[in-house]
Amino acid sequence: MDRRTFITKAGIVGTGAVAAATPLATPAIAQSAPEIKWRLTSSFPKSLDTIFGAADVMSKKLAEATDGKFQVQVFPAGEIVPGPQALDAVQSDTVEAAHTASYYFIGKDPTFAFATAVPFGLNARQQNAWLYEGGGNELLNEFYAGYNVHAFPGGNTGVQMGGWFRNEIKSVADLNGLKMRIGGLGGKVMASLGVVPQQIPGGDIYPALEKGTIDATEWVGPYDDEKLGFFQVAKHYYYPGFWEGGPTLHFMFNKAKYESLPASYKAALETACALANTVMMARYDVKNVAAIRSLVGKGVQLHAFPRDVLDAAYDAAFKFYDETAATNPAWKKIYEPWKVFRKESYEWFRVAEYTFDSYVYAMQAAGK
Repeated sequence: MDRRTFITKAGIVGTGAVAAATPLATPAIAQSAPEIKWRLTSSFPKSLDTIFGAADVMSKKLAEATDGKFQVQVFPAGEIVPGPQALDAVQSDTVEAAHTASYYFIGKDPTFAFATAVPFGLNARQQNAWLYEGGGNELLNEFYAGYNVHAFPGGNTGVQMGGWFRNEIKSVADLNGLKMRIGGLGGKVMASLGVVPQQIPGGDIYPALEKGTIDATEWVGPYDDEKLGFFQVAKHYYYPGFWEGGPTLHFMFNKAKYESLPASYKAALETACALANTVMMARYDVKNVAAIRSLVGKGVQLHAFPRDVLDAAYDAAFKFYDETAATNPAWKKIYEPWKVFRKESYEWFRVAEYTFDSYVYAMQAAGK
């Protein structure tokens, strides 16, 4: 072998050895991915693992999807700000994110309620359809922009229970003067029926009911309500929670902070929120089954609301909607297309869903 051939071959081998010893270049997308750490304040106590847990689901999946580069630390209500101040904290950039119920903030504008639920509105599937495919998310984020917020759906409880009452409700007349913890527009509707609505955070409800500060309360449903112990101080458990047919929780983000994210992080964040939205509903559908049996076994009496209560509430709700549309442009902009979506969705669900559900539930009730 001549010298030139040896040197040439040695050079090739040498170059290969260097290449083998040197790690492969990190992909450009990974090199450009910044490390971001956000704080999220929840409107819920950590003890309510199903509703609080949705934020943990989102945080965990977001970190996994970004190789730990984008992390969101979750804080329960009260550790940074009280639950009712979650929106304010995001607006002011005290925290970058919140997990909350939009209808907690109807004191600012009743339009906030559409993101969560309005009385006699949509069930969980219909709500998801409206938000993701019916233009709801786009309409809501246009509204939220005025509050320096961008939001994604972050959980659903399904149709909620109508709540816990010290005394039996036999007609609309029994509601007159009754002090009830109830959130969202449900409180406004119940007020028109004589109820005195109270706004009380989840963790403070039991003491108020126990001391007689309130006569009734609603929260979510069997699983959460049993954990909160309401059955110990009120035995009459009513259904349905007509003000929350398919209530959606939301992840709210400071708009400027959200818009500064790389496109890949925005995609990962939206995907993680969507997963949390699905997981919360599934968890409630499993956990409520055992909880309702447990509550009945403890002496809880289940009651359907009397028809006159439902009828009066229905009329009051839509009177409020129409009156608000006449004076509130933000409300009207969402209400008008929402009302069309609701009508058409109801027409479809009455065909197959309602017929199927009605038949199989009747058969099961008959022991077949």
